Amino acid sequence: MTTRDTDNCWTIRAATLEDLEELVVLEESCFSEPWSRKSFEAELTGNQFSRLLMMSHPDRGHEVPAIGYICVWMIFEELRILNLAIHPEFRRRGLASQLVEEAIRLGMEEGCCRGMLEVRASNVAARKLYEHFNFKQYAIRKSYYTNPTEDAILMTLEPLGGRLRSGGRNAAEQVVDNEFIHSRSS
Repeated sequence: MTTRDTDNCWTIRAATLEDLEELVVLEESCFSEPWSRKSFEAELTGNQFSRLLMMSHPDRGHEVPAIGYICVWMIFEELRILNLAIHPEFRRRGLASQLVEEAIRLGMEEGCCRGMLEVRASNVAARKLYEHFNFKQYAIRKSYYTNPTEDAILMTLEPLGGRLRSGGRNAAEQVVDNEFIHSRSS
């Protein structure tokens, strides 16, 4: 998938081990408790459920080659969003929405029918992003995050994909497909 942002062109693709250094640098620029290099290696090579999508500039020599990423697990019928990052210089351009949308679309293609995630209670921008896709809060985990210690808001989306913008089917068709997925798995 290629996206245009006035002067810029972004590509969303599956990340590989060749992207490891760029992902680590991006992670460290975004989080107070960043994932380690080993964590990324495990997601890229050792976890059959993991899908790591990376948003990059097609020109590998670009100043900020890794603009963003989303890491999800697809476990049977469930899409779990583990982490989402957008480089600070590229925020507020709708890029996180594009990554979430692509992850949801991929999850639907792989048979997922619901989404799950947790988000820092203070991360209002992320909560609004997920609410835009119709994720709903269903619980709170006390003191889940560290540095600083903070509660996690648990959110769910069922059925998966009700708010996809482009190239998707309408919500009624998705519900029918998701009910079929449920009945086949039981």
